[in-house]
Amino acid sequence: MPLLFLNEKSCGTGCDPMSADHAMTEFAKAVVAVLREDRSGTVLVSDVPLTSLAIAEGYPIGKWIGNPRNRDYWQRLRLMQSKSPFRSVFPDGEDWLDVEYRHSGLRVGGLGGAHLMDGLGVSLPVDACWDATVLQLDCEQLVELPNGELAEQTDEVEVRHLSAERHVEEHRSWIKSTLGAAVLSGAHLWEKRSDLFPHLRFLARVEADLRGLPQVWVGPVRRRLAELEEAVAEWHTDRGPEGPQWRSWVTGEHQQRRMACWFADPGEESQLYDTHARFTPDEGRIHFRVISDDGTVCIGYLGRKLGI
Repeated sequence: MPLLFLNEKSCGTGCDPMSADHAMTEFAKAVVAVLREDRSGTVLVSDVPLTSLAIAEGYPIGKWIGNPRNRDYWQRLRLMQSKSPFRSVFPDGEDWLDVEYRHSGLRVGGLGGAHLMDGLGVSLPVDACWDATVLQLDCEQLVELPNGELAEQTDEVEVRHLSAERHVEEHRSWIKSTLGAAVLSGAHLWEKRSDLFPHLRFLARVEADLRGLPQVWVGPVRRRLAELEEAVAEWHTDRGPEGPQWRSWVTGEHQQRRMACWFADPGEESQLYDTHARFTPDEGRIHFRVISDDGTVCIGYLGRKLGI
């Protein structure tokens, strides 16, 4: 179920009417291209209802709709699922008031929602900065220090993004992976792990890690596990001596931290799970080990960086 979050910073700009009309049409083409991949599950999420959208200053969406050339695209947008405001698709009880996202110093609610909900940011192509399939955001969050005090932490994160029909190809495999698989909690990740990550194994202890996962980590953890799954699946079909080709930064743990990286299922001997991938915000870690005998990866720990 792809959640498409409209980037409000790409709307209401000072571009001229002709450019605004063109940008909205290109945006509609991109959204319709995603719809073709998942017609029933795609949801467009915006800060305001689409009928109230200001494409540019002095150019409301009504003017775009009134252009006969745009009526077919408007009909498709009007008939698809849409929701507003952004918080309408957040899990019950979540408002994420302690998390804020910025792009080039500007607060971006839609792009932040896409990151939090493991969705896709969509923009009107009114500026060259939106011509990208991935955007870098600064995620500002209040975190609790070991001494119990609160501090503000800023991490750089990536969010999927499109502003043109040609961008859809980059996200096609992800769109396919979301069919019927909306994941809204860590508990859901645990319950659906066999379907979502067939080449990954999980120690029994990881159930508690996932069920206790803070909501802000659900999207980032799903992304990182999906990348591990892709790497292991590829390696499994043509197993080479070099091991899986990881899609993110994966390293071993420092010698002094390895004592904290031994885990086991009940009744079995502990094994070292010092290899780890990272996720943000905060210092998130997924510790695992590669099992060469059957070409799988076993997840032993998932949560905040060990030892802090």
